Amino acid sequence: MDMDSENGCIKKQGGFYMLGHCTTQKEYLQFALSELQGLAQTRPEQIREYKKAIIKMLILNLDPIIPIIAPLYSKVGSPAKMQVETFRSLVLMKHLGIPLNSWVEKLTNNPVLRVIAGFTLENMPKTTSYYDFMDRVVPMDEKPAMKTFTSKPRKKLKKGEKLPPKNPGIVGKLVEKVITDEERFMGHLARRPERYLQKIFARVAVDASVNMGLIDESVPASGDGTCLETGASSYGVKVCSCIKKGIYKCNCDRKFSDPNATWGWDSHNERYYYGYTGYFISTYSEPFKTDLPLYLRLVSASRHDSVSAIFALAEFRELYPNLHINTFISDSASDNYPTYKLLDHWNMNAVIALNNRNTGNTKYPSPLRIDKDGVPICPAGYPMTKGGPCPGRRRIKWCCPRKGFTINPFPACASCSKSPYGRVFYTKFDWDLRLFTRIVRGSLSWKHLMNKRTASERVNDRILQDYGVEDGHSRGKKRISFDVTLAAINVHLDAQFKVLSLSNFFHSDHLLFLPFAA
Repeated sequence: MDMDSENGCIKKQGGFYMLGHCTTQKEYLQFALSELQGLAQTRPEQIREYKKAIIKMLILNLDPIIPIIAPLYSKVGSPAKMQVETFRSLVLMKHLGIPLNSWVEKLTNNPVLRVIAGFTLENMPKTTSYYDFMDRVVPMDEKPAMKTFTSKPRKKLKKGEKLPPKNPGIVGKLVEKVITDEERFMGHLARRPERYLQKIFARVAVDASVNMGLIDESVPASGDGTCLETGASSYGVKVCSCIKKGIYKCNCDRKFSDPNATWGWDSHNERYYYGYTGYFISTYSEPFKTDLPLYLRLVSASRHDSVSAIFALAEFRELYPNLHINTFISDSASDNYPTYKLLDHWNMNAVIALNNRNTGNTKYPSPLRIDKDGVPICPAGYPMTKGGPCPGRRRIKWCCPRKGFTINPFPACASCSKSPYGRVFYTKFDWDLRLFTRIVRGSLSWKHLMNKRTASERVNDRILQDYGVEDGHSRGKKRISFDVTLAAINVHLDAQFKVLSLSNFFHSDHLLFLPFAA
């Protein structure tokens, strides 16, 4: 796929996509720096005010989105224009926290913002152009629909408890499908409407952070779900004539402006909410002390996180063929045997909190007692000392606790082993993938990785609160998905801004004319 020199359209074998000339990063930098140089003389206060916004937009390279969005435009008709600038404008809008309905007017009256978005006063798109762009990137029909009214569930759950899966055993069925035929499984997921938006986020934000050294090619990553309320009403609008007939309580279908929203349980705030669940995969960059989102997906509010995790991991492998999750970190929502089996199949370490309700559901061929963390307990009642893993034989060696520290011999020791070395015991991965994880459950390494799970919570907080997704009152999966993605791109740009702050980027030759670089 390349650019046709005559008409500026994206060329494809057999025809052209009617996507007008797309401004490259090189062309954008030439335009923006040239215009900013003049504005630095006339509006130095505004340049200082938008220092971070200017740098973020200058480092945001949108060249990778051109081949992604090209197939979304027809081969006939008038070529679409300013699509790259439109997306950059949306990212800038989210950075400043300005609603879309006010954004076009803001750009019209503010030449600094207009320039760093990539527009002139003559080629600025209207508000409808932004909505058209969103509709193309997330091709999902979300027109208001007639549905039966469903009231909020009345059953209250315990503190920290989550709704159980609607279909028991569904995780096991999904895992078997992935293991037996992953290509076919991913073929079904390829039709998901969010795929273009996910690709844009992967290529524009995550790949750029990888290139800057913020993310390694093999990373520990944590998965977590978060509640996303829709701005639409859960009651719908009555369109029947029952009220005119004096019937105020009827079962007639109502008109819902967000037909895909469902009821879900917020275990943190202990309440039901109406909307969606956002399942994100995040990682923590230790060198830069930064939390970064890697994968974003909105699902039904009633879907259990254990189901979302399977889809998320599979889609992650598709989106990032050059990245590998070496350790998957999760709360107890993913504490089920099929998930451990899938992680073992993909050569991923499992660091998953145990679900207290499942502690009695383990079987292993052992004359010794094994505690809830998978550590054998000797007949004297002491936890055995880890002797080290044996990857070739898929087992972990455990030694007599007397080899690790001094204890007084107990009567049980005499019948345990006559060897001066003490008793040696092996636990095998195949016995119980849940308890005998590759990284020994409860070990210092395991605890260190589990502490990184808070990265997902901090990423959720940044997206929902710092970038206002929670207060945006957007309605519809399409709009909320776009809102979340724009916020996540800004999180990456903030991290990249932090890296550049440690370098001489702000004082490079082509920025010396800016007031904040002086």
